[in-house]
Amino acid sequence: MRTSAVMACVAGVCVCAATHLVVATARPNEPRGLPRGLSGQLSKQRPDARVVTLEDLSKRHRYLFRKDHGGGCPGLVRANFYGNGKPTWALSLIEGENRNQKAELVVARQTGQSWEILSLEKADGTPVVWREGPGKYVDVCGAKTIRAMNPVNVFVGYESWGIVYAWTGKAVEKVQISD
Repeated sequence: MRTSAVMACVAGVCVCAATHLVVATARPNEPRGLPRGLSGQLSKQRPDARVVTLEDLSKRHRYLFRKDHGGGCPGLVRANFYGNGKPTWALSLIEGENRNQKAELVVARQTGQSWEILSLEKADGTPVVWREGPGKYVDVCGAKTIRAMNPVNVFVGYESWGIVYAWTGKAVEKVQISD
């Protein structure tokens, strides 16, 4: 009886120590679900940038995001953007504080052991990103249409603007869906 109690205590200490090690090595405010290799590469390429989290949003914008996207991360979405079934992530990265805050939308796809990171847009503020399905997307003026064969990434500055990005098979195209 004593042996099993001691073993349970030792197992509990090991679990606590392992949890502490994992938490201590994670980047601050890093959302769950970001692949480790991608996290490391982003740290090297954009050391001051971080993925937008719910805590970065104003109370109103947090409400709007949760209303439409539940408990997802406003700065991270996985989609089959290129249509090849390989891991692809869209990230809304921010750096700076308050009025000086800058954002960047990047798409990252795994290529072997590393990640190819493509910058799609830069903006001010704290925009969010999410995925929508394939389909027809028309700009606010009705002048440009994209017919997306794969899921698209939507980059939105709440109560300000929204842009859809789609892979055409040769290049990324965009349409502004709100202004």
